[in-house]
Amino acid sequence: MNGKLYLVATPLGNLKDITLRALEVLKSVDSIACEDTRHSLKLLQTYEIQKPLFSLHDHNETKRVAPILERLKEGKSLALISDAGTPLISDPGYRLVEAVLAAGFEVEAIPGPCAAINALVGSGLPTDKFYFVGFLPPKSAARRRRFEALLDFPSTLIFYESPHRIQKFLEEAHSVFGSRRLVLAREMTKKFEEFYRGRLQPKPETIPLRSWKGEYVVLLEGANSSDIPST
Repeated sequence: MNGKLYLVATPLGNLKDITLRALEVLKSVDSIACEDTRHSLKLLQTYEIQKPLFSLHDHNETKRVAPILERLKEGKSLALISDAGTPLISDPGYRLVEAVLAAGFEVEAIPGPCAAINALVGSGLPTDKFYFVGFLPPKSAARRRRFEALLDFPSTLIFYESPHRIQKFLEEAHSVFGSRRLVLAREMTKKFEEFYRGRLQPKPETIPLRSWKGEYVVLLEGANSSDIPST
């Protein structure tokens, strides 16, 4: 019997946010691929799940594909999880899924938490149309070019950003987008969850956040008629 690959969404922070179906799948598979085995072990221990874990991240994904295909040929089932949220969304896994499908094996996605969607629905910005950008390049010049390419998009823009780059990100965003509406979401579902709903500022440090720690979901209002320069 051919094996199967499950893509399992896991909690953003609060471990109670895992679904019953996700737990059922994690208990049933032969092994679990994850970004960081130490991080994922905490989730599995909480729900008394004992399964072999092995790492699959940006630096080893290509090397992991062949061994995983061999396991599937043996009839084994595997789950892929990320450190938090839905696999493949600004996380590794695309190359694996592409190879698994090309080899004729079944892939099943188990829905659950996603940081981008969670932040969007709580943002107060329009949700009917949105564009998920994810992480931008780390260098300022490349980041600014991406901002400029997105200037006229009419949809709510969703980015991910790290704590050590967030203020520079916001400073450059203001230089391109002006004082558009801005939402920052950090530590979602955790004890110190925080949303800032306001506007881009020329000096990001003036934004009244309790802390600048943690990973960020950044949402920007899409362009409207008053934002788009006349030609």
